[in-house]
Amino acid sequence: MVLKTKTTLIRIPLLYFTVLVINLLGCKTYGPVNVFNDQNPKRINYGELRNWAAHPDKRDNADLIPDSDGTAKSNLPADVFFIHPTIYNDKGKDLPWNPSIDDTELNQRVDNSTIKFQASAFNAAGRVFAPRYRQAHLVSYSSTDTLSAKKAFALAYADVKNAFEHYLKYYNNGRPIIIASHSQGTTHAGPLIKEFFDGSRIQQQLVAAYLVGMPISKDYFERIFPCESPTDLNCFTSWRTFRKGYVPTDRPVGDAILVTNPLSWTTDTTYVSANKNEGAVLRNFNKILTKRVDAQIHEGVLWANKPRFPWSFLLRRKNYHIADINFYYVDIRNNAKLRVQKWLEARN
Repeated sequence: MVLKTKTTLIRIPLLYFTVLVINLLGCKTYGPVNVFNDQNPKRINYGELRNWAAHPDKRDNADLIPDSDGTAKSNLPADVFFIHPTIYNDKGKDLPWNPSIDDTELNQRVDNSTIKFQASAFNAAGRVFAPRYRQAHLVSYSSTDTLSAKKAFALAYADVKNAFEHYLKYYNNGRPIIIASHSQGTTHAGPLIKEFFDGSRIQQQLVAAYLVGMPISKDYFERIFPCESPTDLNCFTSWRTFRKGYVPTDRPVGDAILVTNPLSWTTDTTYVSANKNEGAVLRNFNKILTKRVDAQIHEGVLWANKPRFPWSFLLRRKNYHIADINFYYVDIRNNAKLRVQKWLEARN
């Protein structure tokens, strides 16, 4: 199952690298303290483009390509449904557990961070759909008010489900689908796949799922299995990145949890050197840093040696969660595109 865990994911603003360093050094987050009381939340209208952070019918940051003046192609044969991580970590005691879908400042943070630096990694594989949703506040992962936290996550998932149903009804038309997510996005992607794909008539449309940043057991799904090679289809991948030599004690670990090596796309413990890394994307979106980050699976987590990049000497934290996708950006991009090609070939 998707295991409940605390997370250290922190807001990823436009100055991505700067906040990466600050958050890996550690910081406190304060959030809602009042009991969840939104008993009748409005249903989001996903027929309105403003309720999508990324959509093929609008220009958005998911269209961007690192180190390029071009943008993603609009006539790709597959789709990517991307569920973004927690960006809502505002400080204040009277905050709602879930923000308004019309929170302009928060939406801008989403667009300039996760959509630009994460969702865009998939735009060579398919048209990117990324819904805005009323994400649960970061505190929801650690609050002692577990009932309110549960309701906050339930509201967030209801939005994600609503958006996916709208996508299926109006845009899919039998096209192959990649589900991609990070952190809180993965908290919702697991149940979404179980509800819509696992053993259903559209399971064969699932190219692969990239469920990053949260521990997921290998047997979470009944009929969807871990990807074991770079070209496996109808399967799922997952990893959480930590500094080599460190095994977290405050979250689930062990061999029951799926870990995919994003440099080899296998699940064995073979070490893969940074020389095989085709490119990380960090502070400067238009600069691809090749051969900077290695990868090795160990006891339910992905190990990486301290990466080399400008100002990396400031990097002290052993949890690299915020860079799960960015450390392996180009490798993810190429693999997603490859799996779509294999899916199309298998249908021809």
